[in-house]
Amino acid sequence: MKTSWRLFFGLAVFYSVLTAIYWQVGGEAVGITAMGLSAGLAGLIGFYLWFSTKRLGGILPEDNHEGEIADGAGDLGFYSPHSWWPLPIALSACAAGLGLIIGWWLTLIALGALVISIIGFVTEYESPTYSAH
Repeated sequence: MKTSWRLFFGLAVFYSVLTAIYWQVGGEAVGITAMGLSAGLAGLIGFYLWFSTKRLGGILPEDNHEGEIADGAGDLGFYSPHSWWPLPIALSACAAGLGLIIGWWLTLIALGALVISIIGFVTEYESPTYSAH
């Protein structure tokens, strides 16, 4: 796991240096933006992997050369088995994209629906009326 976060931090530094060089050489704005965003994305992934490594104790069962399959057993997290919220999120995101073509009024309505859908998706299992099946 240590190798993975170092790899992504290295990529972030590499893309940052390339962005600065490309900017000084007189590159186009799209290329500068793309390389800058690539540096940010690599840094974001590197930070997540570093933080996860620190929180999990440094060595994952997958990194242990003498580890057994059973070493990785256990809870991996909670995954919703029957949520309908991704559907309104997808529809409102699609409407927001179409609103950029059709008109700003549709984008504003769709963004409102998207915010409501995201809040519903995030707080789905926190409502007092929820009962586990």
